[in-house]
Amino acid sequence: MTTIVERHKTLERNVTLLGLAALVTVAIGGIVEIAPLFWIDNTIEKVRGMRPYTPLEQAGRDIYVREGCYVCHSQMIRPFRDETERYGHYSLAAESMYDHPFQWGSERTGPDLARVGGRYSDSWHVQHLKNPQSVVPESVMPKYAFLADRDLDVPDVAANLKALRDVGVPYTDQDIKMALADLKGQADPEADAGDLAKRYPKAQIRDFDGDPSRVTEMDALVAYLQVLGTMVDVNGAAAQEELASEHGR
Repeated sequence: MTTIVERHKTLERNVTLLGLAALVTVAIGGIVEIAPLFWIDNTIEKVRGMRPYTPLEQAGRDIYVREGCYVCHSQMIRPFRDETERYGHYSLAAESMYDHPFQWGSERTGPDLARVGGRYSDSWHVQHLKNPQSVVPESVMPKYAFLADRDLDVPDVAANLKALRDVGVPYTDQDIKMALADLKGQADPEADAGDLAKRYPKAQIRDFDGDPSRVTEMDALVAYLQVLGTMVDVNGAAAQEELASEHGR
């Protein structure tokens, strides 16, 4: 025991030796963490139901990022009782697999939005975005009424999808070809949406902002919010992830 203590004192007193020992320790830990990644095909298990965003939802997501919504709202429910009771089932890694960048966040001035889809009506979201305090009096969220006054203007919808495909989002040639038509058709109940619902399962096709005569930034943002957490059967997917994890051990 005395020998071990003496060796430890020697290590503490020798800055060079202490630095070298720390470097070796950190290197071993890094290898243990990183090396397994070279022997697996994918760090995220795919789950049934997960799909890329429609062009309208993607445009809404871009507005969400542009306006800094991620600064106050995370999209990652932690696996703790207080979180799951308030927000719903904990988030799965696969639910963010097509997000570039992901919107997990680390700050919650407002509630987590990972499962906000379908929790409120379109009209509630529109009113909340226009005047947050009218529905949540204690809210400190700024007003985004201007979104309802701005026509949705995406310079090149197809190019956006092509860029996302380049980083791994599985948009098909048909998705890219129909990008502009899909964007307009999803928010216009009178338009022919074609096979949009077939290519994007669970896509919600309707007027989102209460003004069917035009497609606005409000349409896009509400479409995005309404799809969050709705694609995957989280209970079944969680069981699938756990099973895959057990097989991988």
